[in-house]
Amino acid sequence: MTTPPSAAPAGIPGSRPYEPDLRHHGDAEVRGADAALTDLAVNVRTGTPPAWLKARIAASLDGLAAYPDGGPARAAVAARHGLPPERVLLTAGAAEAFVLIARAVRAQRPVVVHPQFTEPEAALRDAGHQVERVLLTERNGFRLTASDIPETADLVIIGNPTNPTSVLHSAAEIARLARPGRTLVVDEAFMDAVPGEHASLASRTDLPGLVVLRSLTKTWGLAGLRIGYVLAAPETIADLERAQPLWPVSAPALAAAEACSEPAALAEAAEAARQIAADRDHLLARLAEIRTPDGQKIHVTTPAEGPFVLIRLPDAAAVRTRLRTLGFAVRRGDTFPGLGPQWLRLAVRDRATTDRFTEALAKALTD
Repeated sequence: MTTPPSAAPAGIPGSRPYEPDLRHHGDAEVRGADAALTDLAVNVRTGTPPAWLKARIAASLDGLAAYPDGGPARAAVAARHGLPPERVLLTAGAAEAFVLIARAVRAQRPVVVHPQFTEPEAALRDAGHQVERVLLTERNGFRLTASDIPETADLVIIGNPTNPTSVLHSAAEIARLARPGRTLVVDEAFMDAVPGEHASLASRTDLPGLVVLRSLTKTWGLAGLRIGYVLAAPETIADLERAQPLWPVSAPALAAAEACSEPAALAEAAEAARQIAADRDHLLARLAEIRTPDGQKIHVTTPAEGPFVLIRLPDAAAVRTRLRTLGFAVRRGDTFPGLGPQWLRLAVRDRATTDRFTEALAKALTD
């Protein structure tokens, strides 16, 4: 369903259309006094960064007097994906990449596929673009088909796997969206949490206008360091680089990017992805045991293939508040276009944490 930005789930009859807060993110749930809550609101892997990565970052501090040199990290990322360095741009997290795209890509009809991470649309709006939304629906499991996208869209942005739905779209279906004259941006910030990364387009060079974004903050626990990268045709990389300030990525972040692209790190990330999948299965099994006060199961969007799951339940806002009093923070869903107040997103955690959380959720529903 294609809608203008003002269209959204209906609110109170006679009221103004509900417009989600595109600038709300999961970290808002665990700031300040709320930092003591068990965090299921932020999709950063717990227990990270690992000690070896912290040591590599710390070693880079001896070179802080020099301006950052992104060459080695750029080459390492390129080698990780089997690409030449001129197809790589390092950024201060994937969020900066969305700003660069909004500034550098000359689009007449930009389309953002929702529900998804809201920063792409926010960046486009800030750059003066009139954004069109394609809203995927629960009826088809929030799954994309290429025919959902208007033929005349010249900039299309989609997440894969998609935050917050945890849907993994097929690589073939997304590839069908590529064509001359269109920039196709695929946000793969959570792709390294998918075992085998089998739906990734990161190494493809045959699709016109393809731009793939990656983040190192989720799997490696580097949200405070800000490091990500863009993979695209050299001319697109050059356009985006011109929109960047000088030395946009710090020396410690560059050290992290290089370290996380090495074979040993990739093997560790692959094992983490397998563990996340197992922990997600445990979460889904425990959620299936819970009943709402009227005896219904909690609705879970499946199949879930990211490090989080999306659930729908009655009185979700009240349940979320009650969970906070029980020591748990979860991500509200009503700030994502296409969702509403009945949705919550849950980060996948270890089995012990999941068991404690689902006990609290059952109590919150009963109360």
